[in-house]
Parts: sequence; C-alpha cells; structure tokens
Amino acid sequence: MKQKKVYVCTECDYQSPKWLGKCPSCGAWNTFTEETYEEETTSNKKESSHRSMLVRSESEAEPQKLSWDDLPEYIRSGTGMQEFDRVLGGGLVEGSVVLISGEPGIGKSTLLMQICASLSKTKTVLYVTGEESSAQLSMRAKRLGVRGERIYVLTETNAQKVISKAQKLAPDIIIVDSIQTMYHVESASIPGSVTQIRECASMFINKAKTDGTSVLLVGHVNKEGTIAGPKILEHMVDTVLYFEGERRQNFRIIRAMKNRFGSTNEIGVFEMRDTGLAEVPNPSEMLLADRPQKTSGNCAVCVIEGTRPIIAEIQALSTPTVFPSPRRMSTGIDFNRVSLILAVLEKRLGLHFSAMDVYLNVIGGIRIDETASDMGMALALISSIRDIEIPDDLLCFGELGLSGECRAVMRAEDRIKESARLGFRKIVVPYRSITKATKIPEGVEVIPAKSVFDLLPLLKKKEEK
Repeated sequence: MKQKKVYVCTECDYQSPKWLGKCPSCGAWNTFTEETYEEETTSNKKESSHRSMLVRSESEAEPQKLSWDDLPEYIRSGTGMQEFDRVLGGGLVEGSVVLISGEPGIGKSTLLMQICASLSKTKTVLYVTGEESSAQLSMRAKRLGVRGERIYVLTETNAQKVISKAQKLAPDIIIVDSIQTMYHVESASIPGSVTQIRECASMFINKAKTDGTSVLLVGHVNKEGTIAGPKILEHMVDTVLYFEGERRQNFRIIRAMKNRFGSTNEIGVFEMRDTGLAEVPNPSEMLLADRPQKTSGNCAVCVIEGTRPIIAEIQALSTPTVFPSPRRMSTGIDFNRVSLILAVLEKRLGLHFSAMDVYLNVIGGIRIDETASDMGMALALISSIRDIEIPDDLLCFGELGLSGECRAVMRAEDRIKESARLGFRKIVVPYRSITKATKIPEGVEVIPAKSVFDLLPLLKKKEEK
C-alpha cells in the first residue's frame, strides 16, 4: 500500500491528478479538494480482483420475468408529526435512509428530537451526535418536553464504533447528526471531506439495508444552499429532504427533493415556537393572515404543492429607476420567469417596465415553482405600475404564453374550492379551465380569461369606483 493524492470535485465526484479551477465534468468552479487515499500494489490488485470475481460468481443473479405478484410491502412508522409523514409519503419506511439538510440553526435537531419522542414509544432509537454532548441533548429534550426510556444517545464520530455499538444495541432507528462529522479510520482524509462522507454514508446505508434499520442522516449545506459533500451522496440515499425558511422568521418548510417511497412534490409547513416546531395543517390561512387591504400590487394565487392546493400572496412593487439599467429582484419566484412575464406585459400591453425597478416577493417564505402563478404575477405587476387596487376578494391562477394567451392548468376545480373556502368570491381562471370545473361553489363568480388583455377590465372597474 502507498498513499496517493488526488483532487476530487465536490459536486460530481470527478477526480483529477492536479487541481483545476473548473470541473470538466459538471462545469462547476472552485470545487476541487485534495484527497489522500492508499493505492494497492499490482499483486494486491490481482488478488482483490480475483476475490471479487469469485464473489460475483457465487451470488450471480438470474433473470426473472416482470411480475406484480410479489410486490414488497413497505412497513411505515408514523413519526407523530403528520406534516413530516406527509413529506415522507405516509411515514418512515423500514430500512430506508433519509437525508435531512438545512442551514445551521433552522431547526433540524429540534425536529429530530421531537420525532424521537413519538418513535420511542414503540421502537428503540439511537441518537448519534458528533456536534453536541449528551448534556446539550438532554437540555434540548428538557426544553421540548421529550421523555423516552428507549432513546439512547451516543457521542461518537468514529463510524466503525457507531456501527459496532448499533450491532449490540440493535436499534430500530438510527439518527446521525451529522454525517459531515463522521470519519472512517482507514481513510487518510479529514472528516467532512468527499472521501470521508462517501465512505461513512456507505456504512450506514449498508447497515440499513442489511438489518432493516431506518437511518436519518443530517447534512450540512454550503454557501450556495446545496448539501455539502459529493453529489453522489444524494443518489445513494432513499429520500432527500430540504429544510427551507429564514431563521428570522417563524415558519419552516420541509420539501422532498427525492423520495423513492412517495411523491417529491409534497411540502410540510411548521411554525417555530419556544416549545419546538408546531405543525401548520392549513398553510393557506397562515400565508394570508397579515394580508394588507386596499393596496396596489397585491394578488392572491392558488398553487398545487403535492396533493393539496395552497393560497399564496404575491406582492409586486415597481418604481421609476435612477440607475442606467433597472433593477430586477424576486424572492420566492424564479427570476427567469419574472423576466418572461415582464417581457410579455411590455410587448403585448405596452407597459414600460424598462424604465422601472421591479421587485417581486412571495409572502411567508414559500417558494412557487408552478407556472399557474403567471396570471397572478402579471395582475400584481399591472396593479403596481398603474397604482390601482386589486379587489380583496379576487384570486387568479393560470399560465401565460409568450403571445399573452392564458393556458389551462391542472386541478382547476380543487383550486376553486380551496379559494372559495378562504373567502374569495371572484376567481379568474383560464378560459379552458371552466369547462373542466363541473362543480362551482355557491356565491363564487368564476371569470374566464383568454389572454392578458382580459385582466385589464378587472382593474378598470376598480379605478372607476
């Protein structure tokens, strides 16, 4: 054995014998880190390859016909938090590996401690921490009111020792906080490096798949907001959850970016309190709680997140610019989508946004990725540049094309029902969506819109009053 240095890209795991500014595989800049590993000699390579060939020959799989008769029955365990179970797809699957990521201080450890309180009633939980002491965890448990005789705490960063202790204890659930603090003795690199994270994660994944133990891994994020470490880590695990939200705000959102046992469109909404994270079963009411009245530039939209419709508020502000090139800022909406809507309004309606600074914001820290918010975004921008109020009981949803046409979106009937439940009596929808909505609640006026020109009369009527 001899040591050899290699430079590894933290984004795609590409290896290079020398440092490179730009990765030739994924195109990322300044992502190469130096790693050290032990290279096998020629004789050792032949012996290991021969052994691996023997293992493959003994456990060679045979082709089988595709059949629905022997479908696996995944055993799910409720975590005691319905919002978290919703994101997981119905609960924690036995033998699954879940990666939870988020910014420091956003509430990852608090959520896991609260989950332990419910899981420990029927299962044995091993909480492995490499960042805090057992006394610190006890203080958090006391603050959250978590009690459980079947919760065991292990302060260890050696992955081999953790697996050894887990073999003796035989827990049903292992929580690792965090994977970046774990290290493998046989690897010469420092903890948190690409090699260490990959090797340690492989050990916990092998433990989960072999013994049927559910593993929850906590992952740090880098300054770009992505999970620190190699990108292959997200491919190795079964579920990847992102903890979103601002630390200065009370609301937190858990979003599933990957889920082998459920939908990837579900979100869970929580509120941070002194006693821990509290579930928000109706996020629409929370997002509209402090909505201003009789103010231009505010428009309510209805988007679909997973299986449920959510009412969100889009705020737009346009002011004359003092810069040579106007500023464009968006929070909660894709910046490229904002630029597209601005181009459509300027070309089709003749609104001069080119001389205006434009700011768009989605209230509550939620992020909208669905194109059904295009009409609400356009109406808010028109209201802001003309300084005309939008009726408080008006809501709209629909997609806009480059020609200014309004295109239909899915589940229009569910959106109308949710909007009516929250008190909206005028709902602007694409023209083709009315034919798909067979049941319209009583007292609700559904206004069809074929193009962006149909949005102007809504504001003109308000202006005349």
